Amino acid sequence: MGDYSQYRPLNAADVPQWDFETDVAVIGFGATGACAAIEARGAGAEVMLFERSSGSGGASALSGGEIYIGGGTDAQVAAGFTDTVEDFTTYLKLAGGPCVDEAKCERYGREALAHYQWLKDQGVPYRGNYLPGKVIEPTDDSTLIWSGSEAAAPFYKQARPAPRGHVIQHMGWGGGRPLVDVLEARARDLGTTIVPDARAVALIVEGPRVVGAVVRIDNRDRFVSARKGVVLATGGFVFNEAMRRKHCPETFKLRDPIGDKDDGVGIELGQSVGGEAIHMDQFFTTCPWTMPESHAYGVFVNVMGQRFINEDCYHGRVSRCAVDQPGGKVYLLLDNAHFVQPMDFARMSIAGTGETWDEVEAELEMPAGTLAATMDLYNRHAREGRDPLFDKQPPILTPLDQGPFVALELNFEASYFSFFTLGGLRTSADAEVLDHGGTPIPGLFAAGRCTSGLPAWGHGYSSGMSLADCTFFGRQAGIKAAA
Repeated sequence: MGDYSQYRPLNAADVPQWDFETDVAVIGFGATGACAAIEARGAGAEVMLFERSSGSGGASALSGGEIYIGGGTDAQVAAGFTDTVEDFTTYLKLAGGPCVDEAKCERYGREALAHYQWLKDQGVPYRGNYLPGKVIEPTDDSTLIWSGSEAAAPFYKQARPAPRGHVIQHMGWGGGRPLVDVLEARARDLGTTIVPDARAVALIVEGPRVVGAVVRIDNRDRFVSARKGVVLATGGFVFNEAMRRKHCPETFKLRDPIGDKDDGVGIELGQSVGGEAIHMDQFFTTCPWTMPESHAYGVFVNVMGQRFINEDCYHGRVSRCAVDQPGGKVYLLLDNAHFVQPMDFARMSIAGTGETWDEVEAELEMPAGTLAATMDLYNRHAREGRDPLFDKQPPILTPLDQGPFVALELNFEASYFSFFTLGGLRTSADAEVLDHGGTPIPGLFAAGRCTSGLPAWGHGYSSGMSLADCTFFGRQAGIKAAA
């Protein structure tokens, strides 16, 4: 076994022998890798797909199977929603915040409807109905849900709101696994050669061009020649503590990482040949505080008794802003009309109760006049249908004035705050890996969570953006690599 490393490439002249030869080598068999393989095979390229596990999956298979699609889908039209490409694209850019890649937003905005049809053509089923309410994930086989901050400030002021989460037809939670199964079957039917239990350890270069990869199979190094290109589809770095310490230390406030084998190897492989990694400090997090749904009508305060967000936002945006608060915890305030016992897995505890907000304030050991004043101001304006501080919108905006009252504690270390990383390789809208000067690295492509894509900003994430990003730009990677 040679001394090969993801931190430095191997020169083609030093390859002892080529164990595999193909046009396109795809590294990683989640939704990204499957979509890249499908498109590369459709373009006539020979494709080999290498996966370090014994089968397909990745973070995609752990998801809810929800893809963020807008611009006027059949499900949106049937439910009576008007959504335009312009509004959809504007929202994507707003959701990207300071990390936005406008070219990717514009490309996906233009082509999202065609991508939706492409998914159907691969065999992904959609029932086509709309499920109203504020839900994290359907428990039935419904298609269309509100899955972001579309109807909340500041987003609704610049882009007309519409629900855009499109969920695979599947009963119960966990639609990501059947989604990956459909894409895997399609990739196999098209003739993709699948090599499981193969871990990528280095890229192979000839001059400035990436021409292959070293993969470790049965503890032996094998050398893969990729005549047209290599596609990285390896996921993020949520399970690489050294990378998180270096780039994303705020995640160490939390205890529930989400991913498969997301150790950052694809990012490091890309960097080894000059690729630039960007927005590596960004991460998504959420606590399932809107389960049960009535809790969505609550008010959040920090340990100083102050609100910090309009609570009608997407649950992940609220949670991400919560983690920015001091004191290691926040409180969700509810009245008797809206309180239901939280889900056990959320690990949210009752921290204070009272017949008045003053009594809750005292139980939380806050200075007198802090929490009580916050709720007095909130309730007075909520009765008028206004929120002058944060612009929370009806119907989520409602007074919390029916005692007794309760404060639920969301503790960053003790409560369930799932999280994953968002930063990664800088890529073009064609999924080419770019160097620090913005020039494509010949022969190297990447998509999904090993890149900084559509879901680039943790404070603007919407459910379905990761699967939108990995399926759409995985396709672009396969197309460009096969060219």
